[in-house]
Amino acid sequence: MAKKKKISVKDQIWIDARKRFRLSDVHIQMARELGLNPKKFGKLANHKQEPWKLPLPDFIEELYFKRFKKDRPEVVKSIERIVKERNRKREDRKIPKAESKSLNQPNMDEIPF
Repeated sequence: MAKKKKISVKDQIWIDARKRFRLSDVHIQMARELGLNPKKFGKLANHKQEPWKLPLPDFIEELYFKRFKKDRPEVVKSIERIVKERNRKREDRKIPKAESKSLNQPNMDEIPF
């Protein structure tokens, strides 16, 4: 049975921010591309107490459009999908390394003494 990979703390923070602030995968990806800090979303998502602020999803969209001149990313991936692909790539890299180690180790039966 294959081991289930844990989600890193860095990725878990984004997942928690998505749930807490009710953001979509699109908004999370835009925020990540912009380099926003998910721990600071509480300051930015304060539009009920401070009415001059935009709601967080609108604020992220506005910043994204200013920087990239696009309404949204071309390819949208969820955090879970990104983690799954990253783990698959890591496993694919491990397989050739393990095979090369087994090929490079000499067989003890064939070594003459």
